[in-house]
Amino acid sequence: MAQQWEGLLEGAAQELRGHLTLERVTASKAGDEISVFFSSDMLVEERPFLAAQRAMRRNFAPTRVKLIIRSPQLAQDFLSDPQKYAPFILRCVKRRHPSGAPFMNDATLECKGDVLSVLVPQDIAPKFLAQSGVDKYIEQLVENVFVTQVHVVFQAVKLREEQLEEIRRRRKAEDEQAVAAMIKTQSEQVAAQEVKAVKEKPKAIFGRPITAEPLPISELTEEASKLTICGEVLTVETRELRGGEMQLLSFALTDYTNTIKCKTFLRYKPRKGRFGNAQEDDDRPPTEEEKKAVEDVIAAVKEGKWLAVRGDVKMDSFEHGLVVMVNDIDAREKPMRQDNAERKRIELHMHTNMSEMDAVSSASDLIKRAAQWGHPAVAITDHGVVQAFPEAFGAAKKNKIKLIPGMEGYLTDVTVVVKDGDDRPLTDDIVVVDFETTGLNPRKCRIMEIGAVRIRNGQVVEEYSRFVNPMEPIPEEVSNLTHITDAMVADANPAEIEIPKLLEFIGGAAFAAHNAKFDYSFLTEECSRLGIEIHMPVIDTLEFSRRMYPSLKSHRLGAVCKSLGISLKNAHRAVHDARATAHMLNRMLDTAKEKGVTRLNEINSALTGGAIGDSYHIILLAAEQDGITNLNKIVSEGHLNYFSRKPHTPREILQKYRKGIIVGSACEAGELFRAVVDGKNDTELKRIARFYDYLEIQPIGNNAFMLREGMAEDEEQLRDFNRKIVWLGEELGIPVCATGDVHFLDPKDGKFRAIIQAAHGFKDADNQPPLYFKTTQEMLDEFSYLGKAKAEEVVIDNPAKIAARIGEVGLYPKHPEGKETFQPYWPDAADNIRNLCEEQIREWFGDNPPEIVVARKEKELSSILGYGYGTLYNIAEKLVKKSNADGYLVGSRGSVGSSYVAHLVGISEVNALPPHYRCPKCKWYTFDVDRSKYKVGVDLPPMKCPQCGEDLFRDGFDIPFEVFLGFKGDKVPDIDLNFSGVYQPRAHAYIEELFGKGYCYRAGTIGTLADKTAYGYVKKYCEERNLTLSEAEMNRLALGCVGVKRTTGQHPAGMVVLPKEYEIQQFVAIQHPANDMTSPVITTHYDFGSMHDVLVKLDVLGHDDPTMIRMLMDLTGIDARTLPLTDPDVISLFSGTEALGVTPEQIGSKTGTYGVPEFGTKFVRQMLEETHPTTMEELIRISGLSHGTDVWIGNAQEIIKAGIAPLASCICCRDDIMNALIDYGVAPKMSFDTMESVRKGRGLKPEMEEAMIEHNVPAWFIDSCKKIKYMFPKGHAVAYVTMALRIAWYKVHRPAAYYCAYYTVRADCFDASVLGGSLESIRGRYKEMEANSKDLTQKDKDLMIIMELVIEMLCRGIKLAPVDLYKSDATKFQVVDDQTIRMPFNALPGLGEAAAQSIVDAREQSPFISIEDLRNRTKISASLIDLLREGGCLGNLPESNQTTLFSF
Repeated sequence: MAQQWEGLLEGAAQELRGHLTLERVTASKAGDEISVFFSSDMLVEERPFLAAQRAMRRNFAPTRVKLIIRSPQLAQDFLSDPQKYAPFILRCVKRRHPSGAPFMNDATLECKGDVLSVLVPQDIAPKFLAQSGVDKYIEQLVENVFVTQVHVVFQAVKLREEQLEEIRRRRKAEDEQAVAAMIKTQSEQVAAQEVKAVKEKPKAIFGRPITAEPLPISELTEEASKLTICGEVLTVETRELRGGEMQLLSFALTDYTNTIKCKTFLRYKPRKGRFGNAQEDDDRPPTEEEKKAVEDVIAAVKEGKWLAVRGDVKMDSFEHGLVVMVNDIDAREKPMRQDNAERKRIELHMHTNMSEMDAVSSASDLIKRAAQWGHPAVAITDHGVVQAFPEAFGAAKKNKIKLIPGMEGYLTDVTVVVKDGDDRPLTDDIVVVDFETTGLNPRKCRIMEIGAVRIRNGQVVEEYSRFVNPMEPIPEEVSNLTHITDAMVADANPAEIEIPKLLEFIGGAAFAAHNAKFDYSFLTEECSRLGIEIHMPVIDTLEFSRRMYPSLKSHRLGAVCKSLGISLKNAHRAVHDARATAHMLNRMLDTAKEKGVTRLNEINSALTGGAIGDSYHIILLAAEQDGITNLNKIVSEGHLNYFSRKPHTPREILQKYRKGIIVGSACEAGELFRAVVDGKNDTELKRIARFYDYLEIQPIGNNAFMLREGMAEDEEQLRDFNRKIVWLGEELGIPVCATGDVHFLDPKDGKFRAIIQAAHGFKDADNQPPLYFKTTQEMLDEFSYLGKAKAEEVVIDNPAKIAARIGEVGLYPKHPEGKETFQPYWPDAADNIRNLCEEQIREWFGDNPPEIVVARKEKELSSILGYGYGTLYNIAEKLVKKSNADGYLVGSRGSVGSSYVAHLVGISEVNALPPHYRCPKCKWYTFDVDRSKYKVGVDLPPMKCPQCGEDLFRDGFDIPFEVFLGFKGDKVPDIDLNFSGVYQPRAHAYIEELFGKGYCYRAGTIGTLADKTAYGYVKKYCEERNLTLSEAEMNRLALGCVGVKRTTGQHPAGMVVLPKEYEIQQFVAIQHPANDMTSPVITTHYDFGSMHDVLVKLDVLGHDDPTMIRMLMDLTGIDARTLPLTDPDVISLFSGTEALGVTPEQIGSKTGTYGVPEFGTKFVRQMLEETHPTTMEELIRISGLSHGTDVWIGNAQEIIKAGIAPLASCICCRDDIMNALIDYGVAPKMSFDTMESVRKGRGLKPEMEEAMIEHNVPAWFIDSCKKIKYMFPKGHAVAYVTMALRIAWYKVHRPAAYYCAYYTVRADCFDASVLGGSLESIRGRYKEMEANSKDLTQKDKDLMIIMELVIEMLCRGIKLAPVDLYKSDATKFQVVDDQTIRMPFNALPGLGEAAAQSIVDAREQSPFISIEDLRNRTKISASLIDLLREGGCLGNLPESNQTTLFSF
């Protein structure tokens, strides 16, 4: 029979098997309860006992079962050495009497006869433990377990300070070890799965096959020979050595224990010597096969590949550490965690690196993994944002998996200042209360000090202050904060005595506190323990201050008191805090009275906005397209109207936009989980749970911090929290879903999150919970304590039900016409554009324009108007027209210069037609020019009109339209315009005027962690922990942090425009840049790159060149648009200095292009010196080369130097590729596709190269295409060169005006103390800086550029006049005469624009009578006065007004 009873425990507590003997079974008279008594030959710990008890209760349900397991055999051992059993007794006490457990942590047990003495270190412990009945419990426990009777007495013992410190240290270590052990166990389980790679035969890449077992890289600590390691390739570098004789292949390899640099020399040719000694190398050139062998090795060693490497570990002086000199390389299958479950789970709670400085994995990587594992769907739920959606939708489509778009929001209930307010006058009594408590949880912690202050009619009339014995030890951190010790409260009355006294003091007054929710909850909890119900008006001064003083950055008591000038001494002591709060409340009540408030219940309505209460995490999943729109609205509301450190979602806002959204209860920070932890009653829990569509539970490792912080007693209680939520789901019929709260992909990636959190001051950053993406089986194992069926329900079935509710959801709405781009539509735009074109053509060519003009116009209009881009052209035309009318020229940029229609309507100055002549008077024209000699119309020789003798206009840059709108004319146009930086805000305002408020927004940007910042985080992390890592490992850790979102911003130029029939939230949420609530700017939530081709973007860039042109026109009265682009002196600047009247030796340059836009840098000047351009075509080519990537250096430069092809034949702009290939006979569409592939850095596809070879395209041309990473459009180059030539004209012919404008517009770091000196002093300083170029700051480098201009100017005979108190402008340089320029006030280092303007404003009122008068009227500092004095600006101005009076 005993075996049968023991069999009922099968599977529940295997360690008890064979140790139990059934003693007896008793039943209650009613038959509804049985007691089962077992004896055991070993001590039964709590965990197996509880498991056995659950098994018995499960087998006999619904009958109640009481299980008793006794060990009488151990009685004598217990009585002789009770300390041996102290841990067991403590664990039992902890479960039954949790409040007494802290006193028992360091208890010592002694037994004399039948007296069991419990020695405890705290003085108040014996009294508290006895009052709590712990002694009786231990007596019963000993009798039940050991079948012996003892009498328990508690005795206080004094411990030395070193003993106390040791206890504290041990407690902390035990807590950390317990948490670490739990996390380690889970990580080890995953690590065991990670090594389950698919076993494949190693593939030799280089050298001999490797069969040896690899060593962990972390064990490579010293030089050694022939070691094998295995890992992932992180970075790869190659470098050609010894004149092309060999390649140095370097790569970083990691196995996640560490990272090491690996190197090998790959020879094209084998050595003659048998053993590779100093034999002479083979002189013959390497064969194609030998080259290919090296190239194959390099191609096989790619980032992300998993390799086995064998070689010698050496100290490398260049790397400053150990490297592996590689002899052999094998390819291996990368170990991957697999989800082999038959039925797969769906993750509903997953964060990407768009969760600001919190999660580290990209949406692409997470979604790819879910697809690889065969999960049918996956959710993305970042904190407060949806900025990962564009990437996530793309990744889901690519990986063919269903995406559940969502967000983890911050749910809040907008709070009130007064709760339960009545109509009592504000002059009535209010009692301000402050409690000091042993912790934050009112259900578990106790009040230890009361401070109360009564105010009546604005006056403090009475105070109340008491210590309270909390009957539990005061935690060390609380004692450190409040300076209240156990000894101070030992003799105080307990709460059951002091709380009624406090209630008597309060009487019928209103209750007030700073963060009243905290204090009032402690009061109600203490009253509840005493069976007292309380009800009174509650005033929260925290919410009062938020509404009364919304501009304050902090509303903590100390911060508000400081702003109001209220004294707060002895903060965190109850009565002092209460007194300060009372004075603060009086101030706020006085202000409320000024607003007409006279009664308590009028405060809330009088003070609206500004208050955001406690927030809870909440999951919002978009189930339909309306759900995406509403989710965007919720995000917008949170960022625009409810942002306080994070974007909040008031409950009423969620309810307003709940359509199409599924709401989940989220993690431990969710409203429901918090209520469970706080011990709310079932009625309250059900009320909270009903708000949600599904409830969440998560692995207990996610909440391990609750053990460290004392919020849970043990792992079993963490499981109990989840069990409670499961029970709620069953009771209410709400599905419960197990989620992972994923923050990184694999366990190893937790280190990246630790580094980021450590950089932001998280003290527990290294205690990373296991927030990695778990497999189905891992989650089933996590929730196995629920039973197999229930675990499958919460892990697999219920998430699948939620996923099934997600319908067809897209990132953007479907276009009603099936188009990709949602364009704004102006009904008359098409007619406007066509009419403008016709009018301009008539003005230039008369009533019978040439066929080439008409054909080009119609070709473009058919695409522009046919695809609905007429409105976009019309917008740009109006913007440019208005800017020109306001006196600011506009420069076009990008490929819009490829559009002739853009030129006709005034958007672009670039004429895309072939070179031609036309007469501005009689409209004569000809396109019959030598195209082989003249590619650019400006370079045509001057010619008179054969009909009227007028000078002919030379124009045309021969740019194909396809570069702009694609080969089919269907590419979304991207019109970029360079406005003056001064005019840009007016242009933005005009766009809003054209479209209306709510239909245009600044394009947003997302700032992420960059390489250098991430490396800095890693370095700081290592320094703080005294870690010494290899450079390769530090780079690996930094790489894992790169891309994590840091902030948001605004695009410098982009404006997004919206069709009138749509709301912006149908496409994207909106917010302030960097969440700056004071900014008037509103941006899109997504980076615009994510919305390209969906919404139209206008690039309205602020640029210095149009500003400089405007200033030059104002200074000279010469319209820049009338200047010739063929002035010989101007063109000569690009190859010499003669036109400036100086020699190259004088100015240190062989060209005269200092300060000429796009041609003044050292890099471009070097290009000019090598190419000696004399035509505009050559300047356009150089502009294209200088703005491309891998187009000049190592490419065109070498081709020209080697004499393979001249500059005119090289690939300089992207258009050159298409034009040249068409000329060679390659099909136009193939030519266009090749150009697009090359200019984007994608190289040549096999079919492209085959077509080029088939049509005899030269090998150098093909090789050049393969090297290019980015190419400039010709239209952009033409616009830049045009602007450069205009500014250069002023430099040659109006030099004083030129230097004046340049210094004003471009010389932000102009330093009069340096540049106001002699030519010799400036040259000397320049040479010093040049000699120390490696140590220069960016400001120093910018100053050197200005020094070059100043040296050139002085050599041309133009001098700088000093700053003058009455003549200088605040910020603008001034032309005094043709040889003199006067410096402004802000040229003095340290004198800012505001101070400079204050001087100018003051002197316009009247002259300064003294330095004292100057300072008083301008409010500038004494240091700025000294600066003016040092600059010679003050002359003989007397020091004081008194001196001036006496001088009369």
